[in-house]
Amino acid sequence: MLFNIAKVHPTLPNMVVDNKIGPMLAVREVANLLHVHSNTVRRWSDRGLIRAYRITHRGDRRFKVEDIGQLLADMNANRGNPQAVVNING
Repeated sequence: MLFNIAKVHPTLPNMVVDNKIGPMLAVREVANLLHVHSNTVRRWSDRGLIRAYRITHRGDRRFKVEDIGQLLADMNANRGNPQAVVNING
């Protein structure tokens, strides 16, 4: 099953850096999509399960829509177990 994030979140903010990065999601938006707590998203990012892009001087995290879609596909393949998802850092 292909996950279409546009259906779930049709008003995604667009963040563009050198015209290479498309829609990005904040921690809270990812947490809402995945039905987990915001701290869980941060922990998964720290562990390398989700690639985060740090922005602003505070280091706020943003996530590519494609990365979240891939995480969902991997979790579906592993019956919803995020621990079974391959670490993005290898």
